[in-house]
Amino acid sequence: MEKQEFTITLYTENSVGLIGRISGIFSRRKINIESLNTSPSEVEGIHRFTIVIHENEEVVRKLCRQLEKQIDVLKAYYNTDDEIVWQEQALYKVPADVVTEKVYVERLLRQYGASTVVIRQDYIVFETAGHREEIDRLTEELNKYGLIEFVRGARIAIIKNSAGIHEKVLQFENRDPSPHIVENEYLDKRDDVFTM
Repeated sequence: MEKQEFTITLYTENSVGLIGRISGIFSRRKINIESLNTSPSEVEGIHRFTIVIHENEEVVRKLCRQLEKQIDVLKAYYNTDDEIVWQEQALYKVPADVVTEKVYVERLLRQYGASTVVIRQDYIVFETAGHREEIDRLTEELNKYGLIEFVRGARIAIIKNSAGIHEKVLQFENRDPSPHIVENEYLDKRDDVFTM
């Protein structure tokens, strides 16, 4: 099987040390994480990890099964780029005189939908969002004009053909409890059962 880019989406409880356990699963299998983002999800108390890796589908399938075995992981999905809507965000620090004097740079920033975040006398900070290739092209162009600093954020993604975890959580909460409670028949007979 050929390796390709997959986006893994994990829905988890918000617990201390979980990110270490998750990254440990990847490192034990010698799988490099290209991008990692974690944030609250649409359901209170549930967090969402978005992880990008290059691997073949069989390995990703097994990896998701292993991730779901973690106590705090509720669900793990994996998708190709065609099955998700995704973006990455980037910040660019450009010398102020380049932007004000070079019309091409201003047009370039408009073409890529960059918006101004900070304006100072010595530099201007712009932000933009898009696919990795778009961000790379803009970075390459701005390097020609003295790009001072650049940082890219991790991928954020939404699965196209899924209602997400919210619907599943509501279904789980609405399920009727068991009709009768099963109790241990020896619960009140401790002295009779455990005699020597």
